[in-house]
Amino acid sequence: MAVAPPRTHRPARHRGVVPGGRRRAGRLRELMVSGLVDSFGLSLGWTVFNLVAVERGGLALAGLFNAAMLAGVVLSAPVTGRLARHLPGRTLLVLAGGTEGVLRVATLAALLAGYDGRLVAAGIVLMHVAAFAGFAAMRAEVAAVDARPQAMTRYALSIAAVEAAGAGVAALLPLHGHAFLAVFLVYGLSLLPTVLTARRARVRDASSAAGMVSAAGVPVTRIARRAQARSGRLRLPWPVLAGGGVVTLLAAGPTLLSVALASELHGQRAVAGAAIAFSAGCLLSSSAVAVVDRLRLPPQVTWPMWGVGMLLGWLLAPAHLLGLFAAQFLSGLSMTAFEGGMDARIARDATPGTVTTVLAWSASTRALGGAVAVRLLPALVAAPAIGLTSSVAAATLAAAALSALVRSRTSRRRVSGLHAERGNQVTERVPADFSGYDRR
Repeated sequence: MAVAPPRTHRPARHRGVVPGGRRRAGRLRELMVSGLVDSFGLSLGWTVFNLVAVERGGLALAGLFNAAMLAGVVLSAPVTGRLARHLPGRTLLVLAGGTEGVLRVATLAALLAGYDGRLVAAGIVLMHVAAFAGFAAMRAEVAAVDARPQAMTRYALSIAAVEAAGAGVAALLPLHGHAFLAVFLVYGLSLLPTVLTARRARVRDASSAAGMVSAAGVPVTRIARRAQARSGRLRLPWPVLAGGGVVTLLAAGPTLLSVALASELHGQRAVAGAAIAFSAGCLLSSSAVAVVDRLRLPPQVTWPMWGVGMLLGWLLAPAHLLGLFAAQFLSGLSMTAFEGGMDARIARDATPGTVTTVLAWSASTRALGGAVAVRLLPALVAAPAIGLTSSVAAATLAAAALSALVRSRTSRRRVSGLHAERGNQVTERVPADFSGYDRR
């Protein structure tokens, strides 16, 4: 009688366990929730911080602090690159989150205590270096779980939407009493979920990614180790980064100044409606990315077109309140889709062990372009003339997208022609009577 083979335990198919002990969807949901809590706390506290700065020192002091914020974003790229080469994702997230949480509370307390603005600005620089190092590490975790552009865009749109909600709540809070205690608690403790989710981080440091042990568990030779280490070295995609920075420079200025523009064009009450419209656009950006992905267009076409989307509504914003809401809706949709698509492209093409670093550089180049735009736009035009400036920038980006599309179509036709020509040459070499040939 035949003996039945021993039964082995098979994990349920619906579990789909991934590194970190969770299913992919569960791990992605965990990262999303952590990012939402962190971003709400940051937006709430930073908005209150700016309101207090304006109350204490006017626009000059607020401008100093915002310039320090952008400087921290730009400096975060090289710092993150150095840290990511030596620290795994778990350690980097804990270090960045802990440092940022302490500096959030310290800078706000220093501002309320009346410390020198330059000292507070220095703390803001360090805080945003840590913040965007952690942001890059979180996006690297998202890419490690799901590398599709839709996943990265969904993460970016969630962050953008909840930041608008945090700013709206902060605008309604009184700047005294128990409200400040609540702001301190939310501002500092909102990073706790990020620190907790770091325990299941999947991204390793660059030296680990180079691989000291082969997949079969056999130690590699010294020559193979050096070859793997060379493969993990950082190679920044400078053309891609520069393209993203240029699009941000030309297109993101009105969106980054939306609070001031809304207030000047239609009054302070319009700010809340503009924030809601921006959030609604963010929530639809993932579906927009899915539709655009089906067209299989190169980034040289899609990125400038997202820039056109950021600017299109601002043509009508000075004329009517509904035009402002349309501008913010299109800005939320297009900016989130652009940032998510750019990050997904960079993460996909990065060499092993460099994903966190290149994502930090991605955010840094966009921040640099946005900083220049925010600095130049108020100096060039007043709020009522924003429509004219937006139309010029939109026309420039549309022309760039059209030129890239023509070049792409021409290149495809040329490649198709070469393939057809080679096929004809092969056909001419085949004998007319090939009935005896083996067609396999």
